[in-house]
Order: sequence, then structure tokens, then C-alpha cells
Amino acid sequence: MSAPDRPDRPEQSRGLAEIADIVTPFAVRAAATLRLADHIAAGHTRLHDLAEAAGADPRALSRLLRFLTCRDIFAEPEPGTFALTELAAELLTDHPANLRQWLDADEVAGRLDSTFPHLVDAVRSGTSVYEKVHGAPFWADLAASPARTESFDRLMSQVSQSTKGIGTAYDWSDVRHVIDVGGGTGALLREILTAHPHLRGTVADQAASVAEARRQLAAQGLDERGDTVVCDMFDRLPTGADTCLLSRVLADWDDESAVRILRTCAAALPDGGRVLIAERVFQDEPVSAEDLSETRRLTSHDLRMLVLLAGRKRSESDYARLAGRAGLSPRASDRLPGGATVMDFRVVGNPGQKEAPPRHSSGQGATPPP
Repeated sequence: MSAPDRPDRPEQSRGLAEIADIVTPFAVRAAATLRLADHIAAGHTRLHDLAEAAGADPRALSRLLRFLTCRDIFAEPEPGTFALTELAAELLTDHPANLRQWLDADEVAGRLDSTFPHLVDAVRSGTSVYEKVHGAPFWADLAASPARTESFDRLMSQVSQSTKGIGTAYDWSDVRHVIDVGGGTGALLREILTAHPHLRGTVADQAASVAEARRQLAAQGLDERGDTVVCDMFDRLPTGADTCLLSRVLADWDDESAVRILRTCAAALPDGGRVLIAERVFQDEPVSAEDLSETRRLTSHDLRMLVLLAGRKRSESDYARLAGRAGLSPRASDRLPGGATVMDFRVVGNPGQKEAPPRHSSGQGATPPP
């Protein structure tokens, strides 16, 4: 008995059918994993040559390419010869968008994507399905494999583009020492230290990430002002700094966990010390047409947080409520050129400690606290 083809649909239903199509996302991921764009760019343009370079069956590869070429993802200028289109060029490993790693089924991104068929279970339960799929919660699964940790750190260094510019767009003149909490391999801290020679900084994270952060700080000649520490942000952070930076950290966690992290930060700082939260945020006010594409991007990330971690994307007012529960007071917020927002909260009431100086805002996109 053969599998039935899908019946023809009325014209008005084809738009939704194309949106819901499951074949295209996996076909593009197969092309990314096989590095087809790289191989074609290297001159492997004939089918059999391309199949050999990609380690693929020629007949199966021809079917994949037929699907992709009729959707203008690749081109077939003559029978059996393939070329890149503008879309296919984005799958090149050295493309500035770095999209290929996010679509590679053999990288950690593929492991993350494999949880999405269980989205309905996450919606029903309200919690992550990662452990159901992979046998361990996300962070434990990541820590169990050095290869997955390395792959994840590479992806996160790309995500930091959304906070790129924080070294210059935020006014660091009154900061003396910043702890980059959950700072991974330290890319963001290196940007900040490079832009502000008066600053000291510390990357606080798990051992594997911290080791690479230490190497990178030394490689850029920043190890005299930048150091690292292995720690648990739910338990204790090193003292002595006046600022904690949480960049793309709190969205990974549910509200109760986020409050615990904020309380740990507050406990490590003096009275008046600042906790900076850098995240892409939902707008509290109605979304304008100009902001619709950003909202679509955020809703996609928000569902990823639900499926993977039971975390969530939030608005500025959401973060203000969480910070208030941790004893922090809102001061200001700044929108970065990359799209993230830096929210400035201050520690109130740590007795016996000297108050940190107030921030003198640069006025670049500053808004009053929510």
C-alpha cells in the first residue's frame, strides 16, 4: 500500500499550507549539514562530483537539489550542474550571517531543533521537553559533552551580535569593575574592556567556557585587567565588583530561577551597585508596523525558550517586576544598535558597604525606568 499524496488544495488555503510545510526546513538543513554551498563554491558543481565531496548518494542528492532548485535556493544552469543563488550563498560557512552552523544537524543546533516536534507537549505542560527528548535537562546535557559545549559556545558568540556595541553605546564611565555573569567565552567582556581602558572585568561561568575565556583574554592582551572565575550563579558570585552584567542570560530561565540569579548578583554588590540586564525585549506598548519583524523574531525565540529551557522572552516591565522581587530598583534603559536593550537596576540597602556612584547617562536612547 503506497503512501497517499496530499490532495490538491483550494488556492486560498495554499498560503497556510506553505507556511506549515515541514519539508522545506529539513531540506535546507540537509543542504547546510552536507555543506553543499561550500562544495559548489569550491568548484564541485557537477552532481556526481558534488555527491562525492558531500559524502552523499548521487541519486538521493539529485532529489534534494531538485526540491531546492525549484524553490530558488540553488540554481541548475544546465542539467546536472548546480550553482549558488543569493539564498544559497547564505549557507556558506564564511558568510557574515553565520547561518550554516545554526542549520547544521550535526552541530548542537541540530540537537536543539530536534526538540521542536514536541512543541505541543511543551504547550500542554508549560515546561521544557528537552529532557524528554534527550534524557537530561538542557544544561546537564550540554555539560556532559565537551563537543556540544564547544559547539554551543560558537553559536553564542554569534548571538552576541545583538548586544554588540554595548562597549560604546552604554556609558561605562562610572563603572570600576564588571562581572559578566554567564559570560561564556568572554567575547562581550573583551569588547567592553577594549573600549574602556579604566575598567576591570571578570567572566563568571562554568569551567569549560571559562578556560576558553581566559585564553582569549590573554590572546588580546587583556589579562591584566580581565580575569575569570568558575562559579554557580544560583549560589554565589565573587565580591569586589560594582556591576554585574547579565547578557542574554535571564531569558533562559523561568521567573523563579531568574529572581534567584538576580538575588545572587545583588548579594555580591555594594549598596548602589548596578545590575545590568541586556536582552531583546517585547514592547510594552502596542507594536508598530516598523517593529513587527522584531516581534516575529522574538516570538520565535520565545518558543525556543519554552521548548528547550522553560525560559521566556520578556518585556522591560516584566524584568522590572523580577528585579523588584530581588530588591533591585530600576534606574534607566538604553536600546543598543544591535536590537538588545540594556536595563539598569541598582542595589538598595546593603548595609555597611559604600554606595556606588550614580550613573551619568549618555542620553543615547535613554528612557525613564518602567
